[in-house]
Amino acid sequence: MSETNPSHDALRQRVQTSLDRQGMMQALGVRLLAVAPGTVTLALPYSVCVTQQQGGFHGGAMGALADIAGGYAALTVAPEGMEVTTVEYKINFLAAFQGGELQATGRVVRGGKRIIVTTAEVVHIGADGKRSDCAVMQQTLVPVPKTY
Repeated sequence: MSETNPSHDALRQRVQTSLDRQGMMQALGVRLLAVAPGTVTLALPYSVCVTQQQGGFHGGAMGALADIAGGYAALTVAPEGMEVTTVEYKINFLAAFQGGELQATGRVVRGGKRIIVTTAEVVHIGADGKRSDCAVMQQTLVPVPKTY
């Protein structure tokens, strides 16, 4: 039997509270899958709301998911009372997929006081459970005061 880590529970609640306030992520059906210090995994289900003209996941949806995963990984290392905001990101799209869901795992590369650098890997999970690389991203964020 595994024990829960109270600090991980607090981090998960911090991320979930922020995610619940994001109208776009709520509209797209993004779910929080995992949280640990410096790492967050999110899922985006396939739907007509996230497709491009050929029926595959839209690059904008992939970019948004990667941005949010990296951002929430950064939030796990930001001081209490702070949020984070993206300054820039670069994404490489590796393949297009339909159906299933996308999962993005954001990881902190460097967590500084003024800037935080993250990466995110986006994978497609098919109906058969097969995992395929979809996109990779690098991102720079800055801590900002929490206003809610």
